Amino acid sequence: MWDAWWVLAAALAVFGLAGVVKGVVGLGLPTVSMALLALFMPAGQAAAWLLLPSLVTNVVQMRPMPSLRPLLRRLGWMQLGIVAGTVGGMLWWGPVGEAAVARTALGVALVVYALWGLWGPGLQLPQRHQAWLGLLCGLLTGWITALTGVFVVPAVAFLQSLALGRQALMQAMGLCFTVSTLALGAGMALAQGPGHAASSWTGWGATALVSALMLLPALAGMAWGERLRQSLSPQVFKRVLMLGLLALGIYMCARG
Repeated sequence: MWDAWWVLAAALAVFGLAGVVKGVVGLGLPTVSMALLALFMPAGQAAAWLLLPSLVTNVVQMRPMPSLRPLLRRLGWMQLGIVAGTVGGMLWWGPVGEAAVARTALGVALVVYALWGLWGPGLQLPQRHQAWLGLLCGLLTGWITALTGVFVVPAVAFLQSLALGRQALMQAMGLCFTVSTLALGAGMALAQGPGHAASSWTGWGATALVSALMLLPALAGMAWGERLRQSLSPQVFKRVLMLGLLALGIYMCARG
């Protein structure tokens, strides 16, 4: 059994690494964090620690704000689906990680995401279908988020099919990830039920404190990753990332 201090030190290292990944490729902080943290702590605890680092780094990624409004109009139905799928899924299944298949589902999500990132075709959706497909994609992303705490599948694949420019794609991912994080937090609070509200203040306070602590290495790693991106090919780094996630996903599926 891991000692509490070793768990904290390992989590700090995980968030630092996940921040570097996000700084280089614009995504991956929740995926890398959940995959590695789940190796030595319950998925529900990992998801709770992830909330603040994920939210703040995604808000930073949403800049510049003046160009956010037209993007929000285009992706509004998708955001609605994300919220409905995440909150509804958590009310149905319970808190992240409490379902018996949570570890296997996370592994499957990682494998699918990695395989698509490595060899998936570059699809472009017709604009007339983007609204309703965005809603379905948001619902599916929300369901996977509710079960695993990971919200990149299939949201990133859908966004990359919209033929957005590089900056618009980074901003769109920041928007979807921010909405997913807020929905995950709301779903976790609602899944506790009113009877747990009074008794959970101390636990939530401690969790918020640890989550705030994890924000420091995440932001530092993200800043370093953005500098690294200037000298390292994002395509090469992303390929290495996807291979690593594929290996972790296969391991978690086998263990599950």
